[in-house]
Amino acid sequence: PAVAVLPAAQSRELPVPANMVRINGGTFTMGSPASEAGRYDDEGPQHQVTVSGFYMGKTEVTQREYEEVMGTNPSNWKGLNLPVEQVTWFDAVGYCNRRSQLEGLTPVYTISGTNVTWNRSAQAGPQSGYRLPTEAEWEYACRAGSTGPYSSGATVNNAGWYNGNSGSKTHPAGEKQANSWGLYDMHGNVWEWCWDWYGSYSSGSQADPVGVSSGSNRVVRGGCWDSDAQGMRSASRVIITPSLQNFYLGFRVVRSF
Repeated sequence: PAVAVLPAAQSRELPVPANMVRINGGTFTMGSPASEAGRYDDEGPQHQVTVSGFYMGKTEVTQREYEEVMGTNPSNWKGLNLPVEQVTWFDAVGYCNRRSQLEGLTPVYTISGTNVTWNRSAQAGPQSGYRLPTEAEWEYACRAGSTGPYSSGATVNNAGWYNGNSGSKTHPAGEKQANSWGLYDMHGNVWEWCWDWYGSYSSGSQADPVGVSSGSNRVVRGGCWDSDAQGMRSASRVIITPSLQNFYLGFRVVRSF
């Protein structure tokens, strides 16, 4: 099978944080096959990836959540239940650390200007703070056991806001159909920042990959309100300079356990 989800250790499970979903670890095929319509070469080669379990936000970070933590709302379209947009990658990691501090959790990033490091050795456990998903975590969660272009099957209209149904704007989080793991808007609404520097895939099997060690651009996933359907595919990846602020850029948070 393309996806093998590992059983949860029930006796060790902690309560799932509010507005998050527990994603049990497992192994899946990352990337798209050469036959997939709309595919770009950087979505391959397909390769086996094993990810450890984590919690992921049910929705993209909303303007209400962002304002409560950061005290500002940079979004173009205003609405407390709309996803926050016009946030840079640096804004997103700053939000993660600030929210961790406000909730008495351990921040996972060390931030010095534009130099951001991730302390992976101290990230696990009940006090682990918020962070951005890796590309592998994001695609694993988006697919939710599916192997086709979209987690929703052959089409994406019921699962996401894109240029075929959005009316050229964002929409309140969670209005479309969730995937089978309970995550909303993994396809569309706003592109979601990931941790990884953009780089080529390896053909070999990997465990908890975090991308290449350095680069100039970060990766966003999931498509947005202005994407065509092919840009919404589970394997679609786009490179963006981390300082860019635009009304199609948002993010979603995860926590390790």
